[in-house]
Amino acid sequence: MKHIHFYLDFISPYAYLAFEKLPEALQGLSYRVTHKPVLFAALLKQHGQLGPAEIAPKRDWTYRQVAWLAHVHGVDLQLPASHPFNPLGLLRLAVASDAGGEPNRYVCETIFRHVWQGGAEASDAARLDALTTRLAPARSPQDAAVKAQLQAHGEQALALGLFGVPSFVVDGKVFWGFDALPMLAGYLRGDSWFEAGWDLPARVAQGIRR
Repeated sequence: MKHIHFYLDFISPYAYLAFEKLPEALQGLSYRVTHKPVLFAALLKQHGQLGPAEIAPKRDWTYRQVAWLAHVHGVDLQLPASHPFNPLGLLRLAVASDAGGEPNRYVCETIFRHVWQGGAEASDAARLDALTTRLAPARSPQDAAVKAQLQAHGEQALALGLFGVPSFVVDGKVFWGFDALPMLAGYLRGDSWFEAGWDLPARVAQGIRR
């Protein structure tokens, strides 16, 4: 059985789409998933990048594309009232819901749908309080240990070379993005392409640097 580490941030619509479609994409395969909440903004900062929603034309395209992808894949998605937002409260809630800081699928599903269904403010304080009551985490999301676990997930992500979410890590290999689900499934099925294709980047000389 393969073990997949799923690095996610609830702020990402692509992470939401990947979360919703993962069971279907990997149907019939033997695997288990560990969810790793991370602060997407910290990954972007490490690599000197802006988020998709911080570049005006890219922001417009992102919202159109994710709405289209949700439509064609049959995923219920409504954009939140405002985006981007500060996801720390949601990330800490997810981490607080498990002693090891690795929330189960129900917790992640509930938080993702809090953001991406209904079109409300994702970070509204009253909604966050209601969500916390519903999930009844074993620890306070404000506990120092919870904050430390969330930070540790981010440090692990950077050590693995992650640069965005959603990212799936299995056998040390990183699969990034909603559109990587078929590639992930191919790897788990033992597609022969991976015998040589995975190391293709190492055979390409570094070109112009900026």
